[in-house]
Amino acid sequence: MPKIIFLPHEEICPEGAVIEVESGTTICDAALANGIEIEHACEKSCACTTCHVIVREGFESLPEASEDEEDMLDKAWGLEPDSRLSCQAVVDDKDLVVEIPKYTINMVSESH
Repeated sequence: MPKIIFLPHEEICPEGAVIEVESGTTICDAALANGIEIEHACEKSCACTTCHVIVREGFESLPEASEDEEDMLDKAWGLEPDSRLSCQAVVDDKDLVVEIPKYTINMVSESH
């Protein structure tokens, strides 16, 4: 079973986490099922960027992003070449190392 290694995030998972996940599960669903409260303002419908993550290792094992996801990612705070919306990124059979950005677009727009 593949693992997702979440790098430490000051508020969401200060210690980081290593979780086992079934192939075919999204990064967001895996995080939520394991107590990592990643924001998902649009209820995982690819209509916002609050679940934006950066896949530091294993990015190439993920299915290609859809055009809708690419369009949404253009609006994400801290966008990087290996950025994905965690609600759309489906885990295959490879381990992933995932970083949750410090801010979401909601936090930036609300001046946190």
